Amino acid sequence: MSTVFSVREAVGPEDREACFTVRRDVFVVEQRVPQEIEYDRYDETAVHVLAVREDGLPLGTGRLLHGADAVGKTGGDASVGSLGRLAVAKAARGLGVGVALVRAIEDAARARGLKAVDLHAQTHALGFYERLGYEAYGPEFPDAGIPHRAMRRPL
Repeated sequence: MSTVFSVREAVGPEDREACFTVRRDVFVVEQRVPQEIEYDRYDETAVHVLAVREDGLPLGTGRLLHGADAVGKTGGDASVGSLGRLAVAKAARGLGVGVALVRAIEDAARARGLKAVDLHAQTHALGFYERLGYEAYGPEFPDAGIPHRAMRRPL
């Protein structure tokens, strides 16, 4: 049985809370990322995307930083967006939710005139992003105690 879901830019406090709920479940509970570093000042200005099941249940989320907020994460290039906080609920993994979220974030980046998207991938997820056209660069580094690599995809 397939799960029907849709992905949209989050609008309003209910959508934002749904995004934060998925992030809490995946990062804070599953991966034990400290809550105080999971949520940050960028959440106020980021473009959040939300995947929801037909009945409204949130399945996944991600965010796009752009402009001045992205510069520190993209090597100083304001024409590159930063994809982050991509999270898919455990029960929704393997359904294509992650791919749909990445593509929605890329669409949001294109709509804002960005030429590429950077991200910091957990090393276990490198293959996922490589299949979507991202290329790793630079050395491995820790983030919240989890090994990561920087990746980029031109749009």
